Amino acid sequence: MFRLIKIALRNLLRYKRRTILTMSLITIGVAFVLVFVSVTASFKAMMVGEITDSMLGHIQVHKKGYVASIDNLPLNLNLKLPAFQKVEKKIAEIPEIEAFSPRIKFGGVFSNFVESTNIRLNAVDPEKEWATVPLLPSRIISGSKTIRPGEILVPELLAKGMKVGVGDTAVVVATNEDGSVNGYQFTVGGILRSVTGPGGRDGYIHIEDGRQILRMEEPEISEVAIRLKKFNTLENVAARLQETLGKEINAQGKPAFEIHTWKKLTPFFNIVRMIDVMTFFIKLMLIAIVLISVMNVMIMAVYERTREIGTIAAIGTLPGRILSLFVIEGLSLGLLGAASGTVFGGLAVIVLNAIKIKFNFGRQQGLILALSLNVTDILTISLIVVGVAVLAGFQPAFRASRLEPIKALRHV
Repeated sequence: MFRLIKIALRNLLRYKRRTILTMSLITIGVAFVLVFVSVTASFKAMMVGEITDSMLGHIQVHKKGYVASIDNLPLNLNLKLPAFQKVEKKIAEIPEIEAFSPRIKFGGVFSNFVESTNIRLNAVDPEKEWATVPLLPSRIISGSKTIRPGEILVPELLAKGMKVGVGDTAVVVATNEDGSVNGYQFTVGGILRSVTGPGGRDGYIHIEDGRQILRMEEPEISEVAIRLKKFNTLENVAARLQETLGKEINAQGKPAFEIHTWKKLTPFFNIVRMIDVMTFFIKLMLIAIVLISVMNVMIMAVYERTREIGTIAAIGTLPGRILSLFVIEGLSLGLLGAASGTVFGGLAVIVLNAIKIKFNFGRQQGLILALSLNVTDILTISLIVVGVAVLAGFQPAFRASRLEPIKALRHV
């Protein structure tokens, strides 16, 4: 086998120009795909991080049927205290969970005593909320970085439209579950930048204020947001929560809870899927480049070396060894192209990180892509290249191994 490898490499060196050209195409293809995958993975991770770490959390638990009616923020589908305690107990049993935050969500009317507008309110425990969505404080563009009782964080668009600032007094009017109306006076504690653009109308208040304005006789929770220690355990943890909480039955004999990952809670997941589809088609382009390049080289090699093939067949070289010789040539092209492409791709990533590519996402300005090469991506792309190179060289190699020695020797 070593002798075959040595002969295969020598044959590649005999046609240096063609070999270098083919390897260059493979190298460019591999480097381009690695850089593209690195950029898209970085953008995707940053986009998901912005959504989950500043607003949603990784997983959310609700009462069954809540998400289907979430646009109405239904108070009659809140988790009562015993149900929340069950959720809290199950969360404590899963070590992969880093933090969780109970929330009360409801709609109301925000008034500055001159004019009024609608607002969506999240009543939270600041300490737990900050641990679950750690980027939320960075969205506060002015005012306090926490939420104290009696204060409200007002979304930026609403603050500009209503001409309210930090320290101003405002009133929030909300309708309770039983239909009665209650008003509550707040001090504007901070102005909140939206994650998804200027249309965001979510404000934040302390959870105790939320219970008072809704006149809750005992604590209720609209949802429980969960943060994981490692994002890659998302599906596993969601499955475990579904397995444990999914067994809980309400008085009507139906499931009491529903568990959703961030993917089910935001339309931005469709953008993530589009990025994955784009990456897949770029990989297909790489396969096409390698397939055409290697097949062209191998076909020409067989054609130009027909007499040589006839000679080695005439002296007793078995068809299997001739086949192996040409397959090894294709394999060598794939390996060398993948190796050099990985090196150049790595250098390109280093250069791009040094340049510091900036972009804006929603209202977030000046985000910097942090590119990195994933070992799994390198191995996957390299295996694809090598595998396609071998397959591309197999047909010409098979043809070479089946040449009749006499006809091959007569070839001009």
